[in-house]
Amino acid sequence: MNKGIGDTFQEETSYNRNRMPGGWLDWDNKPETYKTYPDKKRIALPQPKGTDISFDTTLKRRRSIRHFSKEPLSLDNLSYLLWATTGIQRVEQGYEFRTVPSAGALYPIETYVLANNVAGLEPSICHYAIKDHQLEILQLGDFGTQMARGALDQVMVRDAQATFIWTAVMARPKWKYKQRAYRYIYLDCGHIGQNQALAAVSLGLGTCQIGALYDDEINTLLGVDGEKETVVYMSVVGHPR
Repeated sequence: MNKGIGDTFQEETSYNRNRMPGGWLDWDNKPETYKTYPDKKRIALPQPKGTDISFDTTLKRRRSIRHFSKEPLSLDNLSYLLWATTGIQRVEQGYEFRTVPSAGALYPIETYVLANNVAGLEPSICHYAIKDHQLEILQLGDFGTQMARGALDQVMVRDAQATFIWTAVMARPKWKYKQRAYRYIYLDCGHIGQNQALAAVSLGLGTCQIGALYDDEINTLLGVDGEKETVVYMSVVGHPR
């Protein structure tokens, strides 16, 4: 079988005892950990509140859900899902740690929300301001059909109460890990997607994670450039039908 770009990437970013990347960390130019939209309206989210369902039960109930009812997603549930995926879990010695692991605690992933049917929110595309646990309203309007087209015409994006869209800010992990950073970006997104899936089950909700998408179309909807920041992963969430 002929080698492709994926094979080359795997080889070129592998660690070897006789070939480890050198260099030093430029602390004066460390990328910002948090992205915000200071000119956008903000919505305060309720304090995250989960349930007492056991972890074993949660694992056994997890499955991909592609069909959803018309019942709105509550703002309480959205708040918990956002916190469970990329929220701040604790602060130690001045460092803010999240609910998911991240290589070097560099946290390259940003969360956007397509709110189709969320109680207390107009249909919109929002950004999760992690540090303040708030939503920033980027665009008002019904973008469900456009976002579904960008997800290879998967209509569940149009029909679900909300869709989480995860992007990566490339400079954050590349500041330390150079080209190997791409490996860690994908791992980080996997941790986040699994947290969301399990958190949703604990709330009686369903999710389906999406890796098949037209990158440029989703990036355009979010208003990101596709180079410094680009979409990596998506997931619908809502009340199962």
